[in-house]
Amino acid sequence: MADDTIKTVVLKNGKKRYRFVIDIGPDPKTGRRRQKTYTFDKRTEAKNERDRIRNQRAQGTFVAPSKVTVNEIIDSYLAVATLEARRNTKTNYQHSFRCVRERLGDMPAQGVTVAHIVALVKYMQSSGRKRGGKPGTGLSGRSVNLTLGRLRAAFELGVQEGRLARNVAALVKNVSYQQPERKTWTKGEVHTFLKAIDKTRLEVAWRLSLYGLRRGEVLGLRREDVRLKARKLKVVQTRVMCDSEVIIEPPKSRNGERELPIDDELAAALERLYKLQSAEAEKAGAAYQDGLAELEWYEGGQYLVTDELGIPVHPEWYSDEFGRVLKRAGLRRITLHDSRHTTLSLMEKAGVPISVISKWAGHFDSAFTQNTYVHANPEDLAAGGEALAMLHKIS
Repeated sequence: MADDTIKTVVLKNGKKRYRFVIDIGPDPKTGRRRQKTYTFDKRTEAKNERDRIRNQRAQGTFVAPSKVTVNEIIDSYLAVATLEARRNTKTNYQHSFRCVRERLGDMPAQGVTVAHIVALVKYMQSSGRKRGGKPGTGLSGRSVNLTLGRLRAAFELGVQEGRLARNVAALVKNVSYQQPERKTWTKGEVHTFLKAIDKTRLEVAWRLSLYGLRRGEVLGLRREDVRLKARKLKVVQTRVMCDSEVIIEPPKSRNGERELPIDDELAAALERLYKLQSAEAEKAGAAYQDGLAELEWYEGGQYLVTDELGIPVHPEWYSDEFGRVLKRAGLRRITLHDSRHTTLSLMEKAGVPISVISKWAGHFDSAFTQNTYVHANPEDLAAGGEALAMLHKIS
């Protein structure tokens, strides 16, 4: 057999080379037999390499030399990892590999070293955030680690498929960073906000955000999702941003589709909203909701959060308007998503079991709710100090 013989090759200058030809397994695309020629300066080097390949083939660990690129490894991983994912999730996965594709995408994946990945990390930390198509500021530690985690997963799949000999990405550790502390309101600040938005046009929207609903869940609610007489609302869809486009998607997790009770204040606000929208529709006539026909995602139904012509508001405008409302009310600045953290934290402090809070939030795991969404602010620490003082007090 050809792979049993190491041949001596004499070059024109008289120097000797030692060569062998060996089977490297079938082509993964065609299934045809493949052979590769190896040439070395020394016979012992040729023999050692031949024996190494034989041993790895016998153990099923041999990886044939390949020019498959990092981009191809990523594409294979994304096809598996996002097989049943929502469109927005698929887009997020794609975005997480942006810097990898830019810096390493065209390289043969088998040629990527730890040094390449370390250089990639440094680039992401310094210039990874694009500004008008040009390198900008560094990405956050969380974003860098997210990219590293998915690159490890992509390379690991390459190993399992026999396209890579080892996962060099697994040798690079996550960067250290401090998670920014969430800002949440006290009960008093929530009351100030509710007074500021009382009987305003978007009162229902702001109350729903302080119900603990995600932005996309608030903006995805329609009249048909609300049973006012039964005092119930059901979260069945979300309106979210995806590549600068507004789309409709199912709730974020399997527990995201849920039914929540409507309290008296929210019920009264909904009744006022229905009357207002009816008056606006009558005043606008044929112009009311005309713009909906141009929206690819629209499938009918009256949305709760709309402008005066019945057109659902843009998600980014909604977040920006939240900030403007806070400024007018003189309230401490928090993000719209922080209002969700505020709600779940206040529910926990009110004695609501964490299992109930998790279900209310649409989470799949109570521990995740507790660790991610329940926070203590200075007011809570002061209350804890008072309780401790009572325990230490000697009568």
